[in-house]
Amino acid sequence: MVVLTTVGSEDQGRAIAEALVEQEIAACVNILPGLRSIYRWKGKLWDDEELLLFIKTTDDAMDAVVATVRELHSYELPEILALSVERAETAVLDWLRSSVRAKPRDRSSD
Repeated sequence: MVVLTTVGSEDQGRAIAEALVEQEIAACVNILPGLRSIYRWKGKLWDDEELLLFIKTTDDAMDAVVATVRELHSYELPEILALSVERAETAVLDWLRSSVRAKPRDRSSD
């Protein structure tokens, strides 16, 4: 699973990334600078410089990742997008799974 979110500063991106990896709910977080976002929010057109967090995690850790991002994010409504990984090297998937120690999510409510 890859989770994408944008942040407004490198400090905030680093704080979120470190929390996710330290809590072992993400194997790795890439912080990609130089993003320009043009969007409409509350009736106004915005043009902002942002950074993209590229979060590598597992499906079982997704709820914990979302909760942590929401807790540490400064945006009123942080954009959090989850993408399933269709293919990857077996060794990379093994590393990812062994690096993330989240409890499986309770799917009985799904």
